[in-house]
Amino acid sequence: MTVIGKWDAPPPYKTLVVGVADMVVSNDPNAELVTYSLGSCLGITVYDPTKKVGGLLHVMLPDSKIDPVKAISTPCMFVDTGVPRLFQAACNLGAERSRLVVKVAGGTQSLDEKGIFNIGERNHRALTSLLAHNGYGIQRQDVGGVSSRTLRLDLATGELAIKTPGVNTYFL
Repeated sequence: MTVIGKWDAPPPYKTLVVGVADMVVSNDPNAELVTYSLGSCLGITVYDPTKKVGGLLHVMLPDSKIDPVKAISTPCMFVDTGVPRLFQAACNLGAERSRLVVKVAGGTQSLDEKGIFNIGERNHRALTSLLAHNGYGIQRQDVGGVSSRTLRLDLATGELAIKTPGVNTYFL
C-alpha cells in the first residue's frame, strides 16, 4: 500500500463515502470525499478553493427522461438532474458559482466493450453539454478507457486523486 498525502492520516481526518447515484457536499477541510468503482458512471466534483467547499456526485445515466419516476426518487442517478443539485448544494454551503472548479472521471466502456450502449460516452456528452449550456467547462478530466476508477477529493486542497487497478494513484 502506498501512503499518499493525508488520506492515511489518523483521526480526526474524515472519509465521506459517496455511493452510486448519490452525492456528498461538505465544507469540512478535514474531510475527503471518496467514491469507488466508477465504470461507465461519472464521478463529478465541484470545488470552491476560497471557501474550501466541495462536492462529489456519482451519476449512472445521462438523461432522466428514461425513468421520470426514478428521477424524482433518485435524482443523483442522472446527469441532468444530479448536476444542478450538486452545484446548488455547494452554493448552499457558501461556494460561489463563479469560483467552482469542475473535474470529472469515469465514463469507461468496461461493461460495453463493443460500444453498443456507449453509456460512459453518453454520460460525458450529457455532462459537457449541460455545463456548457450553463457557462461552465471541465477544468480537468480522466474519462473513457476500460479501467474502473476510485476518486478522492481532498476538501482542504481541492486535489482529486484517482486510483485505477494496477496503476499508482495520480492527481487531477
